[in-house]
Amino acid sequence: MTRIMLQSLRVRNLALLEEVELEFEAGFTAVTGETGAGKSILLGALSLLAGQRADKTMIRQGADALEVEASLYFADSARVDALLDELALPRCEEGVLILRRSLPREKAPKISVNGSLATLAALAQLGELWVDFHGPSEPRRLLKPGCQLELLDLYGRCAPALESYQARYREWLAAEAAVARLQNETRLAPAQLEYLQAQLARMEALDLSEDALAALERDFTRMSQVQALTELAARLVEGLAGEEGIESRLAQVQGDARRLGELDPASAPLAERVSSAGLELADVASEARALLETLQIDPQEVATLEENMSAWMELKRRHGGDLAAVLAAREEMRRQLDEQGDIEGALLRAEKASAAALREAQAAAAALRAQREKAATALASVAGQAIAQLGFAKSEFQIRLVPQERLGPQGDCAVEFLFSPNVGEDALPLNRIASSGELARVMLALKTLLADLDRVPLLVFDEIDANVGGEIGSIVGQKMAQIARSHQVLCLTHFPQVAAQARCHLLVEKDQSQSRAVVTIRPIEAERSARLGELARMLGDRNAASALAHAEELLGEAL
Repeated sequence: MTRIMLQSLRVRNLALLEEVELEFEAGFTAVTGETGAGKSILLGALSLLAGQRADKTMIRQGADALEVEASLYFADSARVDALLDELALPRCEEGVLILRRSLPREKAPKISVNGSLATLAALAQLGELWVDFHGPSEPRRLLKPGCQLELLDLYGRCAPALESYQARYREWLAAEAAVARLQNETRLAPAQLEYLQAQLARMEALDLSEDALAALERDFTRMSQVQALTELAARLVEGLAGEEGIESRLAQVQGDARRLGELDPASAPLAERVSSAGLELADVASEARALLETLQIDPQEVATLEENMSAWMELKRRHGGDLAAVLAAREEMRRQLDEQGDIEGALLRAEKASAAALREAQAAAAALRAQREKAATALASVAGQAIAQLGFAKSEFQIRLVPQERLGPQGDCAVEFLFSPNVGEDALPLNRIASSGELARVMLALKTLLADLDRVPLLVFDEIDANVGGEIGSIVGQKMAQIARSHQVLCLTHFPQVAAQARCHLLVEKDQSQSRAVVTIRPIEAERSARLGELARMLGDRNAASALAHAEELLGEAL
């Protein structure tokens, strides 16, 4: 059952297309039209929404901007929502993902996902989740060992075993690197050893903690300002409590206020306020004296503070601009000095660790290989049957695992697909015997078998049947329809046998009757006469009775 549906697509001013709005259904959609009619425009619109880079030459002549927009429905949007969260973009609402992209001729491009601005990189990441393009060059990928191994692992559901192996493989590589480093390690000269020891001693003489260093920098800053602070505090004390200070003059003011209150009881509160002010000023003078005493720094303490600050600044300058870099340098010095005392012992321990890591990686590789061998036997059998249905009744298809001398990122073996299209001939690697047509049929057979396992739900085939003969076109169409049971399939094709199998049928036409060529795209599956006419055209003559009869027959067989 289809897991996603490209619900709608709106395209404006792309190449020769002025504007079109299309609604899509689940299953198999065929796209047909005359050669050069503009079928690739539809492919181009989807590619833009999948994150392909755009060129302003794609904008329709005379238009200000190119615009594409699509609505995608996910029955289960968990995967895409997780990626949207990672990209800080809005989640799907009721499983619907809205993608928009505009390319103005004069302004900057604009991309939005679910109404929020997004980057081209984000669009490309999302594209990997919903669409997979297969063009005429797709069968040639079968010649690459990496592609063959990928297909085998997909069929054998080897991903967990591969991930487990790769984790062990990375651990082994790290252990090997440690051995190589120790093997290349040389004993330090006395001068180098003395330098390291001196540097490490300077580091360990300091408290290299964030709190201690913050206190050091705070105290140093305060000490640097101590002279100015001392002068200001002394002037404050003198102004408050000196011979000419406020306190000496305040006694007379307090006496005057007291006598005023005695003569005029209504003025008594003034005397109380003057008395309160005197008490407050006395308190301020006391605190100023205490501050002045604290500013009397011990010369030895000053020297220690300056020495520690100088040492800290030198460490930052020499080993990096922050505490993390200095601490990393300290640990590296400790390691070098420790290993100088026991290089041979450290090397022996590293070699034992590497050997243990290698054994674990080899065991994981063996488990992965065993799973691949089982999958190879099964896939070769079912793929051979599928290929036979595509016109190779006497063919032979094999999958061979090739041992590797050294562990690699993908395990301890490579894979090789072998094929013999004719009876009595030895099966040979695909790159030695397969023609373009043969490769296309082998790839189509594998795609059919792997469709249920492929997590990308929308498959776009751009004339992948171009090198397939017409006599097996009906079977190719059936294979496309089979893939469409678990995927939404969009197929650009020239084969009526393929188009007739489609549930939906889009017709692309180019009108050059006016002063300017115009491309249109419209669905015709609901118009039986229009669809019969298009199939008849693909058969050779839309007006020929024989072609129309054949088209009727093709549609009848597809029902």
